[in-house]
Amino acid sequence: MQKQFDLIVWDWDGTLADSTSMITHAVLKAAEQVGLPAISSQTASNIIGLGLREAIQSLYGDIPADKAQAFATQYTANYYAGESNIPLFEGATETIMALNKRGFKLAVATGKGRRGLNLALENCGLTKFFHSTRTVDECFSKPHPQMLDELMDHFVVLPERTLMIGDTSYDLHMAQNAGVSSIGVTYGAQQAEQWLHLNPIQQFNDFSSLAKWLLEHA
Repeated sequence: MQKQFDLIVWDWDGTLADSTSMITHAVLKAAEQVGLPAISSQTASNIIGLGLREAIQSLYGDIPADKAQAFATQYTANYYAGESNIPLFEGATETIMALNKRGFKLAVATGKGRRGLNLALENCGLTKFFHSTRTVDECFSKPHPQMLDELMDHFVVLPERTLMIGDTSYDLHMAQNAGVSSIGVTYGAQQAEQWLHLNPIQQFNDFSSLAKWLLEHA
């Protein structure tokens, strides 16, 4: 079957990596550690996908700079304490390898920092299968289209031949801003009602269904 897409761009946390609960815990613990108001687990998970600065702004608004920095420091320490234990969703490794073998260009666009993404890729053994990656350290935070724009420029791929896969409205809004197709998944940080208005071409409730569709239709 002829391919619809040449470039498949993946979000990381909540899309490939089963990290939502760990990130949520790191956020809640950091808030407690620095004396910020308590928030719900749902509120904490809703900022997954944003850069850390944007996440703090979304959660607490314009808090003093020293308080924001203290929160960022504690969150980062909490996150890295569990980073090496974050698994990929079942079937993710095999799917990435299969897509690579079929000639797709594969990339990551993430709200993680560069250090965090490099460690995650190294831990799961997938570094060589992703031909380029963008993080919030090099680009504007989602939903700004810079990550996708740079990846398309890097691979010399048109928007209509590019697919973005993510679990949050930030991912799908970024795709819309860049003029590319998107797929939304509900097994990560957000439910479908939070991003259906962004018109993904498909939505999936588990990774195995996503993988099957990609291998048959992408």
